[in-house]
Amino acid sequence: MRFRTALAIALTGLAALGVLWGQKPFREWPAIEYENFPIPPDANHPAEWTRARLRYPDITGYTLRGSGRYFNFAGYWTMDYPRSDRHLLAGVRRLTRIDSRSTEQVVELDGSGEVNNWPMLYGVEVGHWLLPEDQAQQLRDFLLRGGFFMVDDFHGDQPYHDVFSEWQVFLASMSKVFPDRPIEDIPDNDPIFHTIYDLQDRFQVPGAQFLETGITYEAGATGIQPHWRCIRDEKGRIMVAICHNMDLGDAWEHSDNPLYPEKYASLAYRIAMNYFIYDLTH
Repeated sequence: MRFRTALAIALTGLAALGVLWGQKPFREWPAIEYENFPIPPDANHPAEWTRARLRYPDITGYTLRGSGRYFNFAGYWTMDYPRSDRHLLAGVRRLTRIDSRSTEQVVELDGSGEVNNWPMLYGVEVGHWLLPEDQAQQLRDFLLRGGFFMVDDFHGDQPYHDVFSEWQVFLASMSKVFPDRPIEDIPDNDPIFHTIYDLQDRFQVPGAQFLETGITYEAGATGIQPHWRCIRDEKGRIMVAICHNMDLGDAWEHSDNPLYPEKYASLAYRIAMNYFIYDLTH
């Protein structure tokens, strides 16, 4: 083996180790819905892949007012967390050959470059996020380097009582990330719908409110139609997968609930598996 070749291999190995050393350890954060959710016994088992969840600043400033007093609010980014994440990752292990960790990774756009260690990023309730310019720049850099961002669980596209819709709130921050790239509907024949499962027959995946109301949509009439949208890079690859007027997070969260219809949970898992495999192969 020539010296240059050996040196290149050694440097590549050190670079890879540097990425591993740079990863922050697993941490569980306070959440809106769950406390002391069981951590899987193999949580510290190393794996090749996991799905990261984005911890973003939101329109509440992490604080809400109730009963005449202020109190800390975990943030909309914690919706369904961590139950939804743990169920989903168990599904990844069962339905694919991806060597997945059993726990999620919470990632912030904190300027450290940590986000680049986790190529699959998920944002929930992005109808409430509020990205400052520096975080929008970091997200843009992450995506242009080959990262993949999936957003979910936000509803409606028209103002209600002079309050911005969740779609408008989402756009206000997303337009900082990509002011020059259009959001488009994903056609039925796009590879992202056909990596593992053929998903030409797609329907609205409802949130947990369905268990009480039997209604699949939120935000009134403007939330009835589900939308499968995206933002692409210059080569046509989907970088941002936008699940609007649906709640895949609740479907993963309640997939072990016998009252939540199996057809909705199954579609939510199939969508996720297709998106993850697409990200790894395109």
